[in-house]
Amino acid sequence: MTTPCFHCGSACPDPAEFTIQYREHTEPACCAGCKAVADTILASGLESYYAQRTESASRTEPLPKEIREQLQHYDDALLQSDFVHHISDDIREAALILEGITCAACIWLNEQHLSQLKGVISVSINYSTHRARVRWDDQQVKLTTILQHITAIGYRAHPYDHERNEAQWQSQRKSALLRLWVAGLSMMQVMMFVVPMYMAPDGEIEAVWLSMMHWGSALLTLPVVLYSCWPFYQNSWRELKHGRASMDLPVSIGVIAAFCASTYSLITGHGEIYFDSVSMFVFLLLGGRYLEFKARRRAGAAAEMLVKLIPAFAHQLEEDQTLRETPVHRLAVGDRILSKAGETIAVDGIVLEGSSEVNEAMLSGESRPISKQSGSQVIAGSMNLISPLTIEVKSVGHDTRLGSMVRLLDQSLQQKPRLAQLADWVAGWFVVALLIIAALCYLYWHLHDPIHALPYTVAVLVISCPCALSLATPAALTAVTGHLAQLGVLVTRGNCVENLASVTDIVFDKTGTLTFGEPRVAQLIPFNCSSTHALHIANLLEQQSEHPIAKAFKSSDTTIATESCSKIVKEFKNHPGGGITGTIDNAQYWLGSAGFILGELGHEIPTSPTQDAIGSTIYLADQQQVLAAYILSDQIRPEAYNLVKQLTNQRYRLHLVSGDELRIVRHVAKQLGIEHYQASSTPEAKVTYIRQLQAQGRQVLMLGDGVNDAPVLALANVSIAMGGGVDIAQAAGDMILLNNQLNALPHAVELAKRCRKIIRQNLAWALSYNLAALPVALLGWVTPWLASLGMALSSLLVMANALRLLRNKKPQKTE
Repeated sequence: MTTPCFHCGSACPDPAEFTIQYREHTEPACCAGCKAVADTILASGLESYYAQRTESASRTEPLPKEIREQLQHYDDALLQSDFVHHISDDIREAALILEGITCAACIWLNEQHLSQLKGVISVSINYSTHRARVRWDDQQVKLTTILQHITAIGYRAHPYDHERNEAQWQSQRKSALLRLWVAGLSMMQVMMFVVPMYMAPDGEIEAVWLSMMHWGSALLTLPVVLYSCWPFYQNSWRELKHGRASMDLPVSIGVIAAFCASTYSLITGHGEIYFDSVSMFVFLLLGGRYLEFKARRRAGAAAEMLVKLIPAFAHQLEEDQTLRETPVHRLAVGDRILSKAGETIAVDGIVLEGSSEVNEAMLSGESRPISKQSGSQVIAGSMNLISPLTIEVKSVGHDTRLGSMVRLLDQSLQQKPRLAQLADWVAGWFVVALLIIAALCYLYWHLHDPIHALPYTVAVLVISCPCALSLATPAALTAVTGHLAQLGVLVTRGNCVENLASVTDIVFDKTGTLTFGEPRVAQLIPFNCSSTHALHIANLLEQQSEHPIAKAFKSSDTTIATESCSKIVKEFKNHPGGGITGTIDNAQYWLGSAGFILGELGHEIPTSPTQDAIGSTIYLADQQQVLAAYILSDQIRPEAYNLVKQLTNQRYRLHLVSGDELRIVRHVAKQLGIEHYQASSTPEAKVTYIRQLQAQGRQVLMLGDGVNDAPVLALANVSIAMGGGVDIAQAAGDMILLNNQLNALPHAVELAKRCRKIIRQNLAWALSYNLAALPVALLGWVTPWLASLGMALSSLLVMANALRLLRNKKPQKTE
């Protein structure tokens, strides 16, 4: 005879060799490792862990020798440089992955246990990703001690490793998908047998064929019961051992009871058979679990994608001026690196030599390239556009500005959806009530009519199966997700639709969201030549350049047509930070800023009364005079005007928050009619702006496209990333505008409101159905097969109501 281990649940002999003293009781332990861990937990005053947990801990085995040796070296500064952030001289922060987490109580235990360690300042663990952020005083406690402290209570911590974490997620995904596939295949095959039996009149199918189809259904349902439902059984058993019940328990009882009753009826030839109901609601439940799994994976991947923006290697410049490929995490403050044209800068630093232009749009929101020369500061993740730069390293990895953005995003993603918490609370009470009623039903009929006790109890479990209740929300979300996809809006997190329906304020980023995100020719001012000639010469010169400004002249939607020409530009030269020069038909031309023209030629820069557009101005000149001026600006998307008008009519409060300078932001806000705006906003300033709105009780929707928007996208109540934005913004966003069409936003908001209404209708119906069906089943008026039909019809009604969200209904405007 064996008894379960008090700590891990594994079998141990009776009497047990090892014991644990818990609240004046002696509990068995399977091994010395589990005893040691349990004694440590209890000695720390954390015995509440055993009352709170919903699943048993993993079995604690001795650490391998190589792991113990590794723990001794984690205080090495070079090893820590890749995953430890220096907050100040003594304060450190590390990103770790915890192994052995099985439930929310494990999170509580680790946080409480580490908080008791002298020198540990804060501990935050994300349940979805099992990622921990630990901050400590290095003068009082070392990282090695923290890792050993975690090991002492039966868990393992190691520096965050993307490949290791990815492999773990992929293994879980494949397992969940295989169980879903088995249930779906079984459901389809069983229905092939069942439908003819339902459709055919009594006696039309011969008994031998009827028996064969029933046995076929039983064999096809067996993999569902033994394999697909295994997670339900495991969770139910763990919960029962600790006196808890959740949605998995009635599912497990219903599946087992329905299958056993059907098998009994098949063998004895008496009673009803309902294998189709078993495979059907198992498939639907597993489908919902798989969608939830994918949503959690998407949320946890956002910060990882941001880290990938920094290259892994850099060109380190040695004392003898030779270049050596060096891992970025091995660089130290004061080292020199060479950033070549077209490469991503790997560190925060100061330019020592060279002159170039850098695109910081992904980090600052500024759409125009920024000139860099000796003494200029550069930031990790920005793109060097024109020529090589020699850079002195000032900060690396977690100390860079991009590293601080990763931490902001990580903190924002800790929030848990309210809808999931409410559903868990309702389901918990519903499950307890259902189990009590089913037990009383069996007891009553066993005393009065033992033959019908089991069928009636199965009917109660089946007809009141929480299938419709569990489908009420995901069915509506699935339908609205499909409709939003048709509109060009991709939903990446399931809870965002509910949040979108409650939005009161909408915050827009400017560059790449309300504007195109690239310079275009807004105005051409000819001085001493025709407009056609001026644009023609500029186009020829810019065709030789890869500078972002060149796209303004190559754009197909330029309002002034250029003539087709095959002339060749000779003696072309790029002047970083100034402009370009070239010879066309033996005439030399200069194209660039006013300072460049003045410095190269000394020409006086003319002015014009029409020169009033907001944007950058560049000039075209020859050896004699200035020929023309071109005003370049980031143009507002045409659909942005209609978007703002519709949202204003729907009584939303609109905000514009951008990294651009005040005059540009004010101009865009005035053009669109947006009353609230803020300019020169860093990522941290945007986060502060959102938090201030939320502190006022506002529900905030954020639209953005750049990496600098990722933390604020994650912080907002609901966020939408532009489809043309970078991957991290899309990962942090709850939704993505795949085609960048802003016109879809008002439709999406109205659709979210309809979805919330239908979710409430579905929940009301599911609960009403269960309350009405229970008395009927308790009285024995419903046989198991009729109960299965009632359960199926209830689920179909929920699905049909959700499918109304697929209708192309125009949003209603509030006047």
